[in-house]
Amino acid sequence: MLELRQVTKRFGRVTAVDGVSLTVPAGQMLAIIGRSGAGKSTLLRLVNRLHDPSSGNILFDGTETTAVRGRELRAWRSTCAMIFQQFNLVDRLDVLTNVLVGRLSHRGTLPTLFKLFTAEERARAILALHRLGLAEQALQRAETLSGGQQQRVAIARALVQEPRVLLADEPIASLDPANAQLVMEALRRINREDGLTVVCNLHQVETARAFCDRIVGMAHGRIVFDGLPGQLSGAAVREIYGAEVDERHTEPMFAPAAGAVPAYA
Repeated sequence: MLELRQVTKRFGRVTAVDGVSLTVPAGQMLAIIGRSGAGKSTLLRLVNRLHDPSSGNILFDGTETTAVRGRELRAWRSTCAMIFQQFNLVDRLDVLTNVLVGRLSHRGTLPTLFKLFTAEERARAILALHRLGLAEQALQRAETLSGGQQQRVAIARALVQEPRVLLADEPIASLDPANAQLVMEALRRINREDGLTVVCNLHQVETARAFCDRIVGMAHGRIVFDGLPGQLSGAAVREIYGAEVDERHTEPMFAPAAGAVPAYA
């Protein structure tokens, strides 16, 4: 279980996250929605310890993560993998090597730089790519892939970390609707099959409703909604996004078919 207790983050005079308390049960797929600047990305970076909180506590399975340093911090970042909007792949490296970079926390920097991976690690990476529909692209340079394919490579890289929590920061913001659906279906399938806790920052209300078990809405660094997708009313959406929001945009844009297994292109 992931738990945030009165977590605040200030950058100078700006309070990006303001006294957030949140409990995420193991295996839940949680969407955090809100406008740009609402504090969503900062919140995920606090959980992953890319930022340190100004105050408050973050715990995982009862263990404080806000105080860890050095090797323990690297271990936490391996347990709590993160996927970014811009993929963060090395364009000139092949897809397989990009995925194997996810093993860095398990084996050290030098072996990774010299691509000294074991047969077991390579097999693990190929399996992760296969799950994401990209095994055939394993030896292609990352820069030759589409944006949707690159994001799925980033998910595969996170998987080989053997995480227990997966944080996705605007994972579909730069993708077209078709690729966005593939990425969200991949995240949901991993959540269901692996029991992995997934916390996903999204702008799209309709996507959060279609794929996630629970939705948290943020505005001005605070949580202003926390509930099931069906409980997210038009009034709640206006509080999250502002009075000018068009309620028509709260309807699902796409939704996965029940029990469907995505066919990756």
